[in-house]
Amino acid sequence: MTRVKICGLTSTDDLRVAVDAGADAVGLLVDVPVDSPREINPQRAVEIADAVPPFVTSVLVTMPDSPERAVELVQTVEPDAVQLHDEFGVGDLAYLTSSVEAKVIKVVDATDPEAARRYDEVADALLVDSVDDDGAGGTGETHDWDRTAEAVSTLDSPVVLAGGLTPTNVADAVEAVEPFAVDVASGVDRDEGTDDQSPTVEGRKDPDAVADFVANAKRTHSPPAP
Repeated sequence: MTRVKICGLTSTDDLRVAVDAGADAVGLLVDVPVDSPREINPQRAVEIADAVPPFVTSVLVTMPDSPERAVELVQTVEPDAVQLHDEFGVGDLAYLTSSVEAKVIKVVDATDPEAARRYDEVADALLVDSVDDDGAGGTGETHDWDRTAEAVSTLDSPVVLAGGLTPTNVADAVEAVEPFAVDVASGVDRDEGTDDQSPTVEGRKDPDAVADFVANAKRTHSPPAP
């Protein structure tokens, strides 16, 4: 069954929403050079990571300016895994994997399958995303799933599919790509102007959208993990 990561949590309330929906992993966005309503400071990340229950994977999502900074953040937050955006070389990634206990997930651009092959031997998993000019994900745009499926078939590392996924399209994405996991951030955020008893906060998660996303992703079976 396909695993699900809910990314960009900013509070323990949203953590509970993700866990209650059956998410397998949660992402905490720290130290990125792009403007994002989902970015939190390291101390908030520590608080949320500490509250993640057993059998749910905490993932530090970051774009550090050096491998040494990545190691520092991992040592501070103590996540189960670290997801790296930006142009880290294969040597930098190898250094990181040997320096931290956390699993290392490398983000690769969906339009550059050769990058995935370069990192295949040194990363613990590869996340295929629609990235912007700065190398950041969370663009809310889908990519060519057929092309990604071809790449998945040639890689040894588990592949996480991201990029423009929503509760509406995730089942089709899983069926097309057969990834190890799927990752969503903006696709399950609250809509601006939501009329409820609490004020809408940009970047906060919509409980109904999260629940629908997890259920739809898991209703389609993919092959066993490698």
